[in-house]
Amino acid sequence: MCFRLFHCRRTDGLQLSPKHLPNGAQMRCVWVENGVRLGPKRKTAGTKTGNKSADNTEKLRNFVQTNKKHMKIFCIASNYASHNKERADALYITERPVVFLKADSSLLKPGKPFFVPDHMGRIDFEAEVVIRICRLGKNIPQRFAYRYYDALTLGIDFTARELQQRLKQEGQPWELSKAFDSSAAIGCWVEKEYFKNISHLPFRLEVNGETRQKAHTSDMLRSIDELIAYISQFFTLKTGDMLFTGTPAGSGEIHIGDLLEGYLDDKKVMQLRCK
Repeated sequence: MCFRLFHCRRTDGLQLSPKHLPNGAQMRCVWVENGVRLGPKRKTAGTKTGNKSADNTEKLRNFVQTNKKHMKIFCIASNYASHNKERADALYITERPVVFLKADSSLLKPGKPFFVPDHMGRIDFEAEVVIRICRLGKNIPQRFAYRYYDALTLGIDFTARELQQRLKQEGQPWELSKAFDSSAAIGCWVEKEYFKNISHLPFRLEVNGETRQKAHTSDMLRSIDELIAYISQFFTLKTGDMLFTGTPAGSGEIHIGDLLEGYLDDKKVMQLRCK
């Protein structure tokens, strides 16, 4: 459910409501949707504000534009045994969650295609459930972690695989292979109340109409609440931060012309073309 509120202030600093605004006077308004400040708007007395809802792409664009300067993009590696076996040829569980971050410029602009880099070698797709942090938190107990996110979507963690392998062999950080520009794509946000059971949520990624990755959140080695509690020991979580929760088996190379479509349960939340 969306709640829309106007917070208005006249240019001389006096607090006003629209009905008390003198004719012709301007007031600065801030549009707030789902607790997210979407930006300033000006309103003149005697005019009406439209009540048509923006489409999902426009809402996502506004969300990204508003939070981009301050957001953190957390990512989790090795959180599905099937993917661990696929990459290392053995099932294993790390002692602690493997956390890395992407830059704010890593976030692909909503509605834009992904342009495959031509200087980084093989680029792989990794489909992941992504959650949206909705409040400030630090050292969050696991039993309260569910309060700190309000929406989910499907995301793609684009990875320069050959570069990543070389960096690992050299004992260097992964950022060059994981956090390059536009390497984090997300679909439309879905309020978490929409889903009956987030802890057993099916999701899948189709590439050119063929299912390439399919799993449930119950397959995670560490749950969403565990990850939030762990990360908040080291980072202060803020509204607008995102958490990519790890990828299951089936990741593979992308090619120019590929069409990626992502689903949470049976709800389509992403459609992305590679160019």
